[in-house]
Amino acid sequence: MTVVDETPLVVPAKPIRGRIKCVVWDLDNTLWDGVLLEDGDVTLRPAVVAHIHRLDQMGVLHSIASKNDRDAALEKLREFGIEDMFLHPQISWNPKSDSIAHIAKALNLGLDAFAFVDDQEFERGEVGHGLPAVTLVDILDLEEALARPEFIPRFVTDESAQRRIMYQGQAARDELEADFVGTNEEFLAGLEMRFTIASAVRDDLQRAEELTVRTNQLNSTGRTYSYEELDELRESPGHLLLVASLTDRFGSYGKIGLALVEKGERVWRLNMMLMSCRVMSRGVGMVLLNHIMRLAQAAGASVQADFVETGRNRMMQVTYAFAGFREVARNGAHVVLEADLSTVQPPPPYVQLEIIDEE
Repeated sequence: MTVVDETPLVVPAKPIRGRIKCVVWDLDNTLWDGVLLEDGDVTLRPAVVAHIHRLDQMGVLHSIASKNDRDAALEKLREFGIEDMFLHPQISWNPKSDSIAHIAKALNLGLDAFAFVDDQEFERGEVGHGLPAVTLVDILDLEEALARPEFIPRFVTDESAQRRIMYQGQAARDELEADFVGTNEEFLAGLEMRFTIASAVRDDLQRAEELTVRTNQLNSTGRTYSYEELDELRESPGHLLLVASLTDRFGSYGKIGLALVEKGERVWRLNMMLMSCRVMSRGVGMVLLNHIMRLAQAAGASVQADFVETGRNRMMQVTYAFAGFREVARNGAHVVLEADLSTVQPPPPYVQLEIIDEE
């Protein structure tokens, strides 16, 4: 019988700072002055556009929820040269709560990561009633709202400034997949994926902290780690901090995975593992897990993993199960899983694996 520590994990709430990952904008009398279908010749608000570009460089995404004529509105955005700033814009006569829900599904982000900016109290109220997790902002209060900590990430990395481009690359992949005729394995093989696992270095830590804050659905414990905590763990001889990256023929997904292992003499404890939801359909989560299992096997140790059921990380629980982990202890939502090291699997044939600084 495996002896496990059943002390419950205390999972702190997600930090408020940097919580907003996407701002959804109304158009008429919000992004621009005037009502497009009445005035035709609307005027872009330069201060609003400046905020959009500033937030974009910080890694905050943007979209649109507007009751308008779609073709006319998109043409006006093209005329202003800002159409590419908005992902999955929803321009129709549907309720704006429906539009934001559609955007959230397309971006695979939780509703609590969204802010909605509109000049109309009625529209903000409709969204607030239908989607209470969304942060509501009156355009008249924009300057004050954007100064709040939830709109300001703690770190702005090189990867932050590329986030919109990465999501646009993902949209291109999704479009290709929708039209692809063949098996899923054939589609994935055509992506020419390269998965890299490396021991974390100091330059990785800002992105690593950002991953723990931003990732909900594929975070094994829901816990966040600060830059300082990660730096201490990175230098600890009793721990292994791994960072995973992914590229394909469409470009880079960036650093999309993080694993923290406590290396005991007989048992390696996987304290935390997470993967970006942007790669959840690529089948790469198990590649990182199996790498850790191979390292433990070579060290003559077993592998246990902490898992805290947060209600949003079911997909990570499934990933553990497919990798051969089984529940050996439970204390409320805190589960301890143990790996069957006889089931360690090689990387799938459609992924080229590269290991850097392997211990």
